[in-house]
Amino acid sequence: MKNLASIVIVLILSHINAIGQSKDLVKCDSITYSVHKTNIGTIAFMGPIVPIESFKETDFLTTFIIKENADLNIRVFLGNSLTNYLHQLSPQSTIEELTKNGNFQFTFIVDDKIIYTENLNVGAGSTDSKNQRTVFRIPLISTTKEDSWGRFLWNRFLMNGGEDAFTIGEHTLKIEIRPYLKITELKTGSLLAQGQIKIIIPEINIDEKLVQVQTIDPLSDWKISTDSFDKSLIEELNRKIESKTFKDITSIVVIKDGKLLIEEYFNGAKRDSIHDTRSVGKSFTSTIIGIAISDGFIKNDTQTLNEFYDLSKYRNFSPAKGNITLKSLLTMSSSFDGSDMNQESPGNEEYMYPTNNWVNFTLDLPIDTTKVETPRWDYFTAGVVVLGDIIQKSVPEGLEMYADKYLFQPLGISNYKWQYTPQNVANTAGSLQLRSIDYAKYGQLYKNNGVWNGKQIISPDWVSKSLSKHMTISEDEFYGYLFWNKSFKFNNYDYEVYYSSGNGGNKIYIFKEQPIVIVITSTAFNTPYGHKQVDKIMQNYLIPAISK
Repeated sequence: MKNLASIVIVLILSHINAIGQSKDLVKCDSITYSVHKTNIGTIAFMGPIVPIESFKETDFLTTFIIKENADLNIRVFLGNSLTNYLHQLSPQSTIEELTKNGNFQFTFIVDDKIIYTENLNVGAGSTDSKNQRTVFRIPLISTTKEDSWGRFLWNRFLMNGGEDAFTIGEHTLKIEIRPYLKITELKTGSLLAQGQIKIIIPEINIDEKLVQVQTIDPLSDWKISTDSFDKSLIEELNRKIESKTFKDITSIVVIKDGKLLIEEYFNGAKRDSIHDTRSVGKSFTSTIIGIAISDGFIKNDTQTLNEFYDLSKYRNFSPAKGNITLKSLLTMSSSFDGSDMNQESPGNEEYMYPTNNWVNFTLDLPIDTTKVETPRWDYFTAGVVVLGDIIQKSVPEGLEMYADKYLFQPLGISNYKWQYTPQNVANTAGSLQLRSIDYAKYGQLYKNNGVWNGKQIISPDWVSKSLSKHMTISEDEFYGYLFWNKSFKFNNYDYEVYYSSGNGGNKIYIFKEQPIVIVITSTAFNTPYGHKQVDKIMQNYLIPAISK
């Protein structure tokens, strides 16, 4: 009987164990380290990285001072993997459905007030990490600019209320992590881990002279405006730039009624500095094509690639490739299988740069048949390189000489610098460097409907085409001929702007209804805050200041 009873007990325990195991969909990493076993459900803060095998509770940070050259990391201790937690939200879903439609939800709480909640993009973290990991490190602030979604998450928190909450002094920061899943409807699971730390924001001593609105020195190319604006707002903005609340801003120039209203320089820049504005240069490509069409060197924007290239000599030949128009390249709606927004796209710009011929790289790309059937906007730098090559072979003396003679010289711009392709052709995809006040001339040229000093440099028809809403990017953002379009809201009024945009938050804004052009330059390249902080500068400071 004892043996029978033992067998029954073993069977019962085996059944119970089997039930427990059936709750998990995937086999996750074992919980082996003692610090993990005793801290399941904890988010531990740390400064410099301590490997998990030597990580102890004495390494947990309790206080952190926000300053330059200081790292802040978190290590999350879970009792299971993300996929298994998602499985609890949707037991009927497959592993693939869970990993492609779910991730962690982060909540940032400052001084007991929820500041920011984000359902982390499903692409953050690999499938293997979602399936297996029960402990992981996330860099929030990295002096080495570690390539991690954690840094971008932290900066989105800062730009969405965190910076305003972190006033000078001491604050309690709490982070909570939950699982979320969105297949048909959004489901959020229970709390998985949490942790808190004291954050100290030190007072930064700023030279008050740097905060004052900068005096505009006389110059020959611009008349200086005597219009009023809210100087206190500009000084508040200057203070935030000097205190690094807004980082890496190098200049702000405001033109009103064709006159220079505001001219501010920061972080070592000055009037004669030329600025690398990255993809702002794409807009200039549109301009030069428009001038070349007016001059008859290019017929029109409906010309197709097969009029410029023997595409049979390139890889992945398709009649659809030959039918790609200049207009589709100008509006980022061509059928090339290329997208800078998708790291796996064969035409992503990062795959182009290491090659020895950027034009061949582009023309060798396959066609995306879905784009042939239904054209859509898809940011595609390589396509702008092809436009530059077409200009190069179409105009007398080549692109660089042509642009200088028919665009820069008429605008009185002599201090500028091109980047070049491997074929030593001026790079139309970006990094055309000008002075801020010369970028302002370019913006004012469009504001003047293509006229500068009484001379028609760009045809009114091309200005209209360039600034029209050809492609919809989102509900409130559109794209023209290598120009963007959106609106800022202030005092119940929509300030619609056309604009050039480059990596890091570099912008030329051309207001549709108001006689205003704004230039902002920055060196915040490849940062999560570059564009976001410029939006805040426009929304909270510049537009209110000049709308007085």
